[in-house]
Amino acid sequence: MLTVVKIGGAWLEGGTRSEPFAELARLRGRVIVVHGGGKEISRWLDRVGVPVEWVDGLRVTRGDGLTVTAMVLSGWVNKRVAEALDRAGRRAVGLSGEDAGTIRALPLDPARYGEVGRVESVDAAPLRALLEAGFTPVVSPVSRGPDGRPLNVNADEAAIRVAVAVEADRLLLLSDVPGVLVEGELLGSLDRDDARRLAEGGVLEGGMRVKVEHALEAADEGVEVRIGDERLLTGSPGTEILGAAHSSPLSPRLSSASG
Repeated sequence: MLTVVKIGGAWLEGGTRSEPFAELARLRGRVIVVHGGGKEISRWLDRVGVPVEWVDGLRVTRGDGLTVTAMVLSGWVNKRVAEALDRAGRRAVGLSGEDAGTIRALPLDPARYGEVGRVESVDAAPLRALLEAGFTPVVSPVSRGPDGRPLNVNADEAAIRVAVAVEADRLLLLSDVPGVLVEGELLGSLDRDDARRLAEGGVLEGGMRVKVEHALEAADEGVEVRIGDERLLTGSPGTEILGAAHSSPLSPRLSSASG
C-alpha cells in the first residue's frame, strides 16, 4: 500500500507534538507527505509588510512574496513536519519540488497570479529511492520553473500529481473540514458532474473548489481519493472523489442545493 497524504500548515498551529502526527506515522504501508503552509506564509508576509492577495482560491505570489513563500514552505514548515514524523517513529526526509527537479512547473498566468505555477511533470525517481531506502518523503510544493527560479504551486495539485506519478494506491487530502459539505451535510461521494453543478450553483467555491477540481484528475487516473479532516487517518471515509469510470447521481437534496 502506497499512500500520498496532503496536510496543511494548520497542522502546525498546535505545535508538532499533536496526535495527528502520531496517527500519520502509524499509517500502514509506504507514505509520501506533501504539505502546504498557507497560514504560516500569511504570518510571515504580514511580518515583512507584503500584502496577501487571493484570486480564484489561489494565493497571488509576486516579488518578495515568492522569496518568503519558498523560505517558509521549503525551509521552516518542511523541516518541522519531517522532524515531527521522525519523533513519532516514522523516519522522514524533507525535500522540495525544486530538489533534483522532482516537480517541474510552468507559470500559470503571470499577469493574474504572479509567480504561481501549474505542475508540468513529476520525476518519481527521487521519491521512489527514498521509499525503497525506508524513508518517508516530506515534500514542499515549491517547484522548479523553466528558468530555474522557483514557482509557488498549490499543494493539493502537487500532491495529486505526485500520487499519479508514483502510482499511489490512495490519496488523502486532509483539510479542516470532514469533507465536502452541502448545507452542513457531508457528501459521501462526488463525481465530475456533481462538482460542476455545485460550482455553477455557488455551493462549491474557493479553496475547496480548487481542491476538488485537482482531486478529480487523480481519480480519473485510478487513484482512490478522499477529502476530509485528520480523521481520514483513522478510518473516517470523508468524501470520496470518483473518477470518470464511476458515477454518483446527485440526490434530490443536492440537486436543489446546486440550483
